[in-house]
Amino acid sequence: MTSEQMGRARAGAREVVVIGAGIGGLATAALLAREGHRVTLLEKRDEVGGRAGSWEQDGFRFDTGPSWYLMPEVIDHFFRLMGTSASQQLDLRKLDPGYRVVFEDGLDTVDVPADREAVTKLFESMEAGAGEQLSRYLDSAEDAYEMAKKRFLYSTFQSFTPFLRADVLRRLPRIGSLLLQSLHSFVAKRFRDPRIRQILGYPAVFLGSSPFDAPSMYHLMSHLDLDDGVLYPMGGFTTLIGAMRSVAVEAGVEIRNGADVVGIDTDARTPGRSPLDRRTATVRGVRYRTADQESSVPADLVISAADLHHTETTLLPGDLQTYPEKYWQKRVPGPSALLLYLGVQGALPQLEHHTLLFTTDWRENFGRIFGKESSVPSPASLYVCRPSATDPSVAPEGHENVFVLVPIPADVGIGRGGLERGGDARVEALADEVIGQISAWAGIPDLAERIVVRRSYGPQDFAEDLNAWRGTSLGPAHILRQSAFFRGSNRSAKVENLLYAGSSTVPGIGIPMCLISAELIVKRLRGDVSTGPLPEPVRE
Repeated sequence: MTSEQMGRARAGAREVVVIGAGIGGLATAALLAREGHRVTLLEKRDEVGGRAGSWEQDGFRFDTGPSWYLMPEVIDHFFRLMGTSASQQLDLRKLDPGYRVVFEDGLDTVDVPADREAVTKLFESMEAGAGEQLSRYLDSAEDAYEMAKKRFLYSTFQSFTPFLRADVLRRLPRIGSLLLQSLHSFVAKRFRDPRIRQILGYPAVFLGSSPFDAPSMYHLMSHLDLDDGVLYPMGGFTTLIGAMRSVAVEAGVEIRNGADVVGIDTDARTPGRSPLDRRTATVRGVRYRTADQESSVPADLVISAADLHHTETTLLPGDLQTYPEKYWQKRVPGPSALLLYLGVQGALPQLEHHTLLFTTDWRENFGRIFGKESSVPSPASLYVCRPSATDPSVAPEGHENVFVLVPIPADVGIGRGGLERGGDARVEALADEVIGQISAWAGIPDLAERIVVRRSYGPQDFAEDLNAWRGTSLGPAHILRQSAFFRGSNRSAKVENLLYAGSSTVPGIGIPMCLISAELIVKRLRGDVSTGPLPEPVRE
């Protein structure tokens, strides 16, 4: 323990319980242990990682969730806060091309290169003048991204005073414009070619939204893949989870797997003098169930990195819920997903490490997923990951590892998946259709016959395994009224010393956002209302 940690521990170490060992929970537990607190991390599954899990079968090793390594500086920052670095923990490779896009019926295929100059030339070849327009677009994206990191992503929004800075005030008209128009409109004003519009609009899906609904502020996402490029950790994303677990345990975190939390226990509390202090209870501990018994662990501080809807509506009584069921009735979920884990015999050069398949009727595709009368798109825009293109360790020799993600409505009624066609009939029928689509569009006529391992995963699985609200694969969608300070607080308004981390709360969806959510817990406990990241410790 460093002298700084020892000082904090002496000043008031707490008994901390963190619920959920996904990215947000692991990071929160690790950072709080490094602060000098005694931390117990409870996870209902047998392994840590949450959505970023791992599954093995017959020599194939699949990442079960996230597969795009973006915002590398945020991931590195977490490790540096823990006294190490991403380069020490991971073997990162830059992908070139960053990804491939296959347009409907295989009529056109575009490989998106790994550096800005090459992307600019590509866009110019697709539309006269688009290269120069892209340069301006990416300059704007970089400015928006840097401003977001400096003033918004690392803010708990406890105070708005830090926003009254010259750099923010100077940009207010532009910020307002970016918030009040959709990403699709923003892109469409600058590019005519539908392929370019789709390439620049699709990152909205990473935010659990549609390009027709996501604010154009999120054009900053294009800076991440077109300027910075896409990385891959050799061994898969399980190596990131393993590294996070290691630094957490090294910092003193006790991880209890197979511990399904069933309730947050509280004591009555006299509300504070401030009319804004509505907290009538304080945390006392957490109850959890294992295979053979129910246990409890005392706590001075509880951080739930589990799904916020589950935490609020299941783990707390009605009178202590900050976000009760009526709140969620007005929220918009991100999409759910049909996931496929396929072990394929033989090579698949038709697919890159990352391949996107885009339908021609873009608006209709997203309308089916996010519309009031939702349904599964057919054909669907979808994503295919072939990590064996880069990493031979994820598949047996002479085979390919293929992960497929199809955004579909957040509807648990679609069903659950299973191994070797063991899922619900509707899910398996969708899986067959998707495999046929990839086969036809990418020019792999014998794809179905070459599959030797097949597992499907549906909305009901997300709900059962991850307690995901409405079976969403990501969390609440990043539309305007669910972004930044509109997304909700990471502190309970009813229960003292109950805080929230993970994709359901600020700043939002994705591995980097979940890491930042953990840092926001530390900032709140320190009373730090600054808008930037925590200073990294000096390394000897």
